Formats: sequence, structure tokens, C-alpha cells
Amino acid sequence: MTRKQVYSVCGLCTVRCPMMATVAGNRIVHLQGNPHAAGIKGALCARGAAGAALIADDERPQFPMIRAGERGEGKWRKVSWDEALAHVAGELARIRQTHGARSILLSDRGGPFRDMHRAFLRALGSPNYCNHDSACARNVQHAALSLFGFGRKDVAYDYKNSKHVVLQTRNIFEAINVKEVNDLLDAKEAGCKITSIDVRTTVTAAKADTFLMVRPGTDYVLNLAVIHELLARDLYDKDFAAAWIKDLEALKNFVAPYTAAYAAAETGLPAARITALAEQLAAAAPAVIWHPGWMTARYGDSFHVCRSAYIINALLGAIGAKGGLPLVNGPGHVGKKGLKNLVDLFPKPGDKRVDGVGWMEGRTHFDTGPGLVNLAYEAIETGEPYPIRAYIAHRHDPLMAFPDTADLKRRWKNLELLVSVTFSWSDTAWFSDVVLPMSPYLERESLIATKKGVSPSLFVRRRALTPRFDTRADWEIYRDLARAMGIQELDFASIEDIWAYQLADTGLTMADFEATGLVKLGGPLYRPVDGKTFKTASGKIELVNPKLEADGLASLAPYVSPAAPPEGRFRVSFGRVGLHTQGHTVNNPLLFAQMPENELWINTDAAAKLGIADGDVVEVAGGAHSGKIKAKVTEGIHPETVFMVHGFGHTLPVESRARGRGLADNELMPGGIANWDKGGGGVCMQEHFVGVRPV
Repeated sequence: MTRKQVYSVCGLCTVRCPMMATVAGNRIVHLQGNPHAAGIKGALCARGAAGAALIADDERPQFPMIRAGERGEGKWRKVSWDEALAHVAGELARIRQTHGARSILLSDRGGPFRDMHRAFLRALGSPNYCNHDSACARNVQHAALSLFGFGRKDVAYDYKNSKHVVLQTRNIFEAINVKEVNDLLDAKEAGCKITSIDVRTTVTAAKADTFLMVRPGTDYVLNLAVIHELLARDLYDKDFAAAWIKDLEALKNFVAPYTAAYAAAETGLPAARITALAEQLAAAAPAVIWHPGWMTARYGDSFHVCRSAYIINALLGAIGAKGGLPLVNGPGHVGKKGLKNLVDLFPKPGDKRVDGVGWMEGRTHFDTGPGLVNLAYEAIETGEPYPIRAYIAHRHDPLMAFPDTADLKRRWKNLELLVSVTFSWSDTAWFSDVVLPMSPYLERESLIATKKGVSPSLFVRRRALTPRFDTRADWEIYRDLARAMGIQELDFASIEDIWAYQLADTGLTMADFEATGLVKLGGPLYRPVDGKTFKTASGKIELVNPKLEADGLASLAPYVSPAAPPEGRFRVSFGRVGLHTQGHTVNNPLLFAQMPENELWINTDAAAKLGIADGDVVEVAGGAHSGKIKAKVTEGIHPETVFMVHGFGHTLPVESRARGRGLADNELMPGGIANWDKGGGGVCMQEHFVGVRPV
């Protein structure tokens, strides 16, 4: 049988690594990373390699469904696409007529393929596009904006050329970006030092040259002490600071009390190790990276952890530097024209955002792009500042991502329409009124996307297989919804027509993507910091941010020592593992076989006091919720916390493998969505304490 190679993009996590599928007939023969993509080296992580198992899995939505019973009851009516689309379009039209277009909310998981569904929402007239990021990296985004005037994705991480990388709230060898992992390992082989800061010994910690196990919730004071050491001992880049950092004297005065000795008492680290870290970074500067974090929806001061990490990078001259955090390049930086956007076919809605982002007191400093979906949920419940009546969750499972499922369902009670566009079952899909099944990534093509970086490029995902079931690509779903609602601007006959529209100004055609699946636009280009770099009023890095101050928030916030767990309790922490992506890969047959359930990491001494041995089944309780899980007793975790991999504890009867296996950490955070960081917007999901007892 003839084999062909199809260039695709992995869809099993939000990184979206470029990949190549070898196909025979309508079957995947082999999956690998795209060998033409820089840094990929033909590799995939375990999740990417499990793409064929997703296709083979019968336990995923196979056809459109409309709810036939109560929400979450699991009673469905199988319908045709025509009926499903007509139903959703009719309900959206009714709700828009009754409550206005602004009463419609859409959320997704972000990423490069958002243009079609964002255009659809804008065509309806709603300003209420959100993403998942208040459960992930909003604190990082707002930290960058508060200092530089641009967002977190306007700088890259030049791991390959770095001399010292500090990974704090960035478990890079388990929350895997294949190119970044390869680049960092290449750098390590060339002599780059890695420092890992965490509450437990992750895979990243095991590969690091230095591991600093900190007391949970004390990252901020560690960062302040490093800043103190850099400034007090003249270890910072004075030329860069003089040219590009505003309010340096205010920073010097602020960090004066936060000595290495002070931080040692808080973190549990020897003061000498903090001092040594500052010295090592200064020696390697400016080719250093102190990563500001990935999933930073953790503590009440996580925004300031991210912000202080960026400040350390700035003091070391790493902003814009090779081997540091170079400025990213888009097509325009290398003399090329970019893609045309579908969203630009429609005017920006005139209504203010329902979450108050950008206009409400205390929220004017937030990024208005994806807003804060947790605050949109408040509006669903209260009707203030106006009601939300329809919600489309696009490839997004808030009931797994945010704390306390029952609390979130209660907040959604006033919704008249809840639609899930998804390629896998999820708690949110099961609770929806309509399920519109999206084809898995190997069975769909996507819009062309731009990859910004030191060397910018365009890339495309092509369809490798014909769908097994009655599912559709996301662009088809929204195109067909647009047709049903009379939105002619999105009525493209085919994906080829969309691609042609996107490429109209670039001078490129789809033939340019045939050989490699991507088009390299230029570079590498390391642009030096200049007078146009920073988008602040002063044109410099502003340590004291006027927008924060106007919202009543301190730019340089004093450190507050975290509360110790009550006697017999532990701070609950969670994170990633290389085999799974949150909850949506747990039922994948191949990945489930490798890791069917999570474990509870608990410190050896703490476990001994409770009479818990390694492998014992224990009960963990938080609020009114409790569940059972096996204990992993280890010295590799701080005694004040327990840890579990996120995404387990599934309850859906349609997931025969994942159901009842392990424990869901988010259920141990009663009412937790209401506790969010007012500086950065992230939900504070590691500010909860749980009890543990042997069963």
C-alpha cells in the first residue's frame, strides 16, 4: 500500500509541536516530529506519540448530541449536524435578540488556531472572548505588561545559547515543549548550568545542576533576596540599568530588608546558596534565563513572583540578549507581510467586557484580549454588570481546570445555552446542552498560523486521515454555524479558500508549504533593545507601574510570610507529568496504560507520623470533598505540602479506563475560584489545606 507523509501539528497539549505523520490508506503508520522544524530533531513527547491511540479510541464523542435530560445527567439525543447547528444557531439568535450580543461568552485554551472562532464571536457582536489563562499563565502575562508594556510572548527563551537557566514554576522536562527541551539539553552539554526551584524533586530538579527545595509559598522572598544581592553587591548590569530601567532607586530601597539571611529563614535554604546563585547568574550574564513561570495560578503573591523574575532578568541585562530573553520577531521584523486575520472582517464590539477587564475599578491594568474567565463566571451568577446567557466552551474544560466543580456548576445555573466544542469527553462536555464533536487533530486541518521568535515562520496543519466518526474540523463547525446565522463573511467553501485569504498579502501560496509543512520567514535576528522596545510611557522598564498604582495595587509589594498548615494538615500542590496533559489524555488507551492513576507525594517524616507507608491507600479531604489515592512516600517533597498530578479522578461513565482512578486535586479546593490574585488575575489554587489519613 502506498505511503504518504503529511505535515501536521500535535494537538495533545497547548504547545502544538510540528509533526509528520506517515499514512497508509486511512491509517497512521508512524508519527514523529517534523524533521524540518528547528530544534525538534524529529522527536515527539509521549503524548504526541499517542495521537494514533486517540484516533482508535471509541470512547470519544462520535456525533452531535443535544441534551435529553437534566444537565449532567448523561441523557443525550443523537442528532444530525444540520439539526445540531440549527438548534445552536437558533438559541444564539434568540438569546442575542432577548439579552443582546454581549450576553454570549466563548472561552478556549488559547493557542495559534483561534482566528475562526474569535471571528465568529465578533461577528455576533460580543466582546466576551476569554481563554483558560486565569488557571495558568495570566500572572506571567500581566507581570510582563506591568514592566515592559508588552506581553510575555514578546520575548523568547534562547535556551540553546544560554549559560545559566533558572526554572521556577517551570517544570520543563515534564510540561514538555520538545524544541525547548532539546535546546536546553544541547546547552547543558555545552556547559550551561540549570537551577531548579520547587517544593519537590521533579524530573527537572533531577536534571539540574542545583536544586533548591523551598518552603511552599516563599518563592517571592527568594527572588527579592537575589535582587538584593545583585544590587547590594554591584553584580547587576549597570549600563543596561542606567539606559533602560526606571525607578531603580525605589527598588534598591524596597529590597533593602530582604537579605539572603532573611530569605533563608523563610525558605529553609542556607543563605550561602542564595548568595551563590546571585554570583553565578552575574558571572553568566547576560546569557541567562530566569523563567518567569508557566502555570503560575498558585499563590496569592504569584504575580509578584513572576514580576520579580522578570526584574532579575532585566538587572542581568538578559532582556533582548542572545542566550537570554531575546525580543521575538514577527513577519514585519524580517521584511515580510503577515497573514490576514478573519477577525478583522468585523468591527470590534462596542460593549465593555463582562469581566470588567480594562474598565472596572481595580481591573483597568488587565489585558483586555482574553480577559479573566473566572470573573465572567461571576457575571453569569450575579447578572452584573450584565447577564451572560450563552456560553461556548471551545476545547476547554473549566470544570476540570478550576476549583470545586459543584461551585462552578452553581455559578452556571443561569445559562440558557451551554455548548461544548470538543474532540474528547470532559466534565464540561458532559454538563453541556449541546456537544459539537470536533475531529481530533490528525483528522482535521487548521488555519495557517504564525510562529514568532528569533527566527519567525508560518506553519500549517494538514488533515492526515478521513474522520472515523461524524465529526468535523473546528473551522467547519464555525463556518457552518455562521452559515446558519447568515454571517456571509465566514462562508468559505473550503479550507483552501481560507488559506488563500490568509496568504493574500504574503506573496506565498500553499505550494510553499508542501516540502516541509512550514515557511521560514527569516532570522535568526537578535534585535538590540532600543527606544522603541518598551511600550511604556517612559520607554523604559517601569518598576513602578502607573496602572497598578491607579488600581490601588503596589508595584513593589511587601512579602508576606505564607501561613503554615494547621496541625495535621498539608498545603495541596499539583502539577504536570510527561505522560498526560491535564485531564484530557487520561482516558487515551496508550497513555492510560503507561500511567492509569496519580499518587499522593508525601514527605517521609510526615508520613511516618501518620502511620503511612509507601503504596498505602490514604484518604485526602478538603472541605466537604474527600477521596482515596495511593501514597508515594518520599524525602523529595517539602514536609508542609502534598502533591498530585493534575487531571485524574474522572467520574464520567463514558470513560471506562479513567473513571474512578486516582484523585481530582481541584475538588479539594472549596470555593477556590473566588480566591484570585488581584495583581495578575491568576486563581490562587495552592492556597488550600487538606487532611490525610491512612485507610
